Amino acid sequence: MQYTPSHPYQTGVNLGGWLSQYSPQFTEAERLAHFKTFIQRADIEQIASWGMDHVRLPVDYSTLEDDASPGLYKENGLAFVDQCLEWCRAAGLAVILDLHKAPGFAFDDLQSASLFQEPALQERLLNLWDALARRYQGQASYLAFEPLNEIVLPDSGPWNALMPKIVQRIRTSNPSRIIVVGGNRYNSASELINLKLLDDPNLLYTFHCYAPHIFTHQKAPWVPAIFTYNQVLEYPGECTNLAEFLDSPQAAQFTNEELDFLLRTYLGQPLDKASIRAALQPALDFRQHSGHAVYCGEFGVIDQAPVASNLRWHQDFTDLMLEADIGHAVWSYKQMDFGLVDADSKVVHPELVKIVSRRAV
Repeated sequence: MQYTPSHPYQTGVNLGGWLSQYSPQFTEAERLAHFKTFIQRADIEQIASWGMDHVRLPVDYSTLEDDASPGLYKENGLAFVDQCLEWCRAAGLAVILDLHKAPGFAFDDLQSASLFQEPALQERLLNLWDALARRYQGQASYLAFEPLNEIVLPDSGPWNALMPKIVQRIRTSNPSRIIVVGGNRYNSASELINLKLLDDPNLLYTFHCYAPHIFTHQKAPWVPAIFTYNQVLEYPGECTNLAEFLDSPQAAQFTNEELDFLLRTYLGQPLDKASIRAALQPALDFRQHSGHAVYCGEFGVIDQAPVASNLRWHQDFTDLMLEADIGHAVWSYKQMDFGLVDADSKVVHPELVKIVSRRAV
């Protein structure tokens, strides 16, 4: 089946850590100071100067609304979204407005997730998107909406029930705006097949790719099994000492599900371009069977990885994206353990920026 990539989101970068995933310990004054300084107009202009065509703007609901006052939206948070949109419009960049965390759901705090069990929280989410859609309905088609980042559920049923309701709310004020929709298990490419398809030509189906995870997240403290494995891995290469670790007392503290998903799957497997291609194949199959364009909203390598290996992985990944004609946005622009620039917005590795900002011609 033929598809048409009818969207402007081809080569971009995430603005993670700005209006999302900031310190929960911030006072109100510290939070606003962070919003004012983390990303500024010069950052947006720098991204445009690299030749990129869009940014993905993650925003946590707590930037827009307090749990103590649901439905009372915070102008001092929305003002920074407004400002980013204006900076991007002036710089010629498209924007995907991504709700990174919602009332009752955060991809990095699944134990507290209650969105899919509590109708009141679902209504809050619907009302929030209704308000955002109405606020930005006058923006040109360069702006897209992404209802929720990285769903994680035992099965896709609850998301397939809620997602069409969000789309419907947005459509009441934005009948033709692009809406970016991802599947289950952290927007896994393999879960696209389980996502309910809607009769809506302006949906863009998204996935995230950090394959092979054991390499891209090596020594990541928020992935305890990989952190405890604690190996420096090269790309291309192999998983050193993995069999020995899996037989060790250290591994016994993790569940079989964790070990299978994060570690055992890589036993005897090379870390190479073929492993990335295999992880991407379900997205290509979904595109072929459904006729819908797909988009990779996140990819990247942690800064703990050896620099040369980091560069080689990004070279292979972007080669595959360009070869397959899939729009993509690297994670992330600044800091966040994956940053292209440091705390002062200075490029960390110029060669990496050259690799990830390539565009098909």
